Amino acid sequence: MARLAVIKTYKLYVGGAFPRSESGRTYQVRDEKGTLMANAALASRKDARNAVVAARAGFGRWSGATPYNRGQVLYRIAEMMEARRSELVDLIVSSRGLSAAQARSEVDASIDRVVHFAGWTDKLPAVFGGANAVSGPYFSYSAPEPCGVVAVAAPDESPLLPLVSVVLPALAAGNSVVVVASEADPCVAVTFAEILATSDVPAGVVNVLTGRHGEIMPWLASHADVDGLDLTGVPAAERQQLEVAAAQTVTRVHAPHRAPDFTATPGTARMRAFLETKTVWHPVGAVSLTGGSSY
Repeated sequence: MARLAVIKTYKLYVGGAFPRSESGRTYQVRDEKGTLMANAALASRKDARNAVVAARAGFGRWSGATPYNRGQVLYRIAEMMEARRSELVDLIVSSRGLSAAQARSEVDASIDRVVHFAGWTDKLPAVFGGANAVSGPYFSYSAPEPCGVVAVAAPDESPLLPLVSVVLPALAAGNSVVVVASEADPCVAVTFAEILATSDVPAGVVNVLTGRHGEIMPWLASHADVDGLDLTGVPAAERQQLEVAAAQTVTRVHAPHRAPDFTATPGTARMRAFLETKTVWHPVGAVSLTGGSSY
């Protein structure tokens, strides 16, 4: 008798757990030949709200960690990706029909990209902050801070490298993330979530929703507790409505004018997009009654 294979159902990743969609909906994920690969949860707007709540809860712990510690945690993600390298390669081969060599190249580039951003965490204050020249008896200096909860639409170009390239900059900057995975490749995104769950990333810092961008992103764009919006994975023709919704709550928006080349060496634009600059003025002395300065 032929054995009936057990088809995996890929669930959401919210608050460090893997729940099903509250709606109970799923959709079929097929490979490039049309063969059923798995089932995936079809996230709803309630799932999006739950993910934002989890991200807000995770933000305090993540942003409060030292930059050095955040770098260690991101490097741990790279270690776990390396340990599951063959699984990621097999998933990409199945979902996109790439050769094994092409899939290995994407996985290796993705791991290297994680290491790249892990190295940035303790360098952001030096690069984006510093002392300001002022005329008066005080110091003035500026320091970058994370903006908060960032909602991200993952691109569809390929399953792993674009996902890593839009999520890791926000994490390196100290933000928590709600990412809507590529509808065509949720298996790779949820496998990446499983890697996060077995790394040292605190619960809620990254939340992965699977389903339709058009159904979930409008609710994230208009959510009052979302501080940043990355529309890289949203077609240019569909961005205006989301930008208008984000403007209602003064949410900062990152929407590249051109399709990014994710294989190129990343710059700092994605990190800067979700950083705020805090400037501090501090007196260094006081004027005495005799007219002199006391230091």
